[in-house]
Amino acid sequence: MQRTAVVTGGGTGIGRATARELVAAGFEVVVIGRRPEPLAETVAELGSAVTALSLDVSDPAALTEAAPRLPAAVDVVVNNAGGNTDIGRPAPPEGDLVALRDSWQANLDANLLSAMLFTELLRPRLAENGRVITIGSIAARYGAAGYGAAKAAVEAWSAGLAFSLGGRGITANVVAPGYTEDTEFFRGRMTDARRTTLIEKTATKRVGLATDVAAVIGFLASPQSGHVTGQVLHVNGGAYLGG
Repeated sequence: MQRTAVVTGGGTGIGRATARELVAAGFEVVVIGRRPEPLAETVAELGSAVTALSLDVSDPAALTEAAPRLPAAVDVVVNNAGGNTDIGRPAPPEGDLVALRDSWQANLDANLLSAMLFTELLRPRLAENGRVITIGSIAARYGAAGYGAAKAAVEAWSAGLAFSLGGRGITANVVAPGYTEDTEFFRGRMTDARRTTLIEKTATKRVGLATDVAAVIGFLASPQSGHVTGQVLHVNGGAYLGG
């Protein structure tokens, strides 16, 4: 029986690597993102097992409009869309509470609410023994202001989702990467000094790669992971040690 996976943020980085991993495991994959060009590149690379849908998953109206174009039954949801919306933007002026609120709200929209809304849209379509996998971050344990708070909230939401869906055999987990080099996360702003510091914090003394993260997602998407739920799986080379 053909299995279907949907990957948000599927045009680049971890999303594209995840689509590649799932296609290799036999899934038909729908990649979703805001930019049509990277999505088209993913489809061109991975072939007929992949289709693309241009969509902003943080926009409730856009989600409702797109619902008929999404698969009628979904085995795996990978909530990968998101990122630190503060990167590349000036810090809110000191004392400007409205600007500070807007900065935090942008991170919540991009990371927590996008995953929650997209999962709720697909909840009625989730197959028995399905999987919901959401990308967290090492920042949930180390701070990073609104971004870290949003990723910590992702962990709490996913834990609740595990109990909400568990009676149908559906699991919900978070994969939390550390520094992952071959992504657009830092938008060209990573310095050599910062890169060296991040590598030195690991036990493996190397950068993380999108394929490292995708491999863990691939396990969580598999039948073998059926008794793993409500968990945060860290993929950071030992830069953070803990549950």
